[in-house]
Amino acid sequence: MTPKYWNKGKIYLSNKDKVLKKIIDQFPNQSLKLNDNSFHALINSIIGQQISVSAANSMKIKLFSLKNNITPRSLKNLKNNQLKKCGLSKQKILYINNVSEFFINNKKFIKEINITDENIIRKKLIEIKGIGNWTIDMFLLFTHGSSNIFPSGDLGFMKAISKHYRKDLPLTDKFLLSLFKKWSPYSSIATWYLWRSLDPLPVSY
Repeated sequence: MTPKYWNKGKIYLSNKDKVLKKIIDQFPNQSLKLNDNSFHALINSIIGQQISVSAANSMKIKLFSLKNNITPRSLKNLKNNQLKKCGLSKQKILYINNVSEFFINNKKFIKEINITDENIIRKKLIEIKGIGNWTIDMFLLFTHGSSNIFPSGDLGFMKAISKHYRKDLPLTDKFLLSLFKKWSPYSSIATWYLWRSLDPLPVSY
């Protein structure tokens, strides 16, 4: 499902930022797709930590083919060597199990997560070992449907900004803040298109 804010935000950003307009025009029929399964989305984000989009997609396909329906309980019942065969590291297996535990033990929060404030989601998810700000940003962007996520901790995002805005890495806080102000309240759209400009496949979590 495409976020409700998408078309309005595309027009807004195209009018505000000439660099971004060129990228948006290159992908006229593509958009971010929301994942309505919160558990799968967090698992996907952990898989995607610090690896390429294509490598992450390969691991996701292998993991989700292990069972017809991957749930917190069914995932916890999988053996570590099954998860290793999907390409997952020891650390990522631990983190995925931590997420499974969290979903099993926080049913009320999970049930209400779609109507929960972003800041409360951040405070709650950061308690899970293996979930940092980057993973939470991915969750808010790809599952919660937040329109103004600016993942400054994402290397691909920084590389894309550097390339298109002709700025050397590392980018200054001042320049990043100027972009965030220009793009708000639609930084999520800008982020997705900048990623899209670098990757042969659309990013999804």
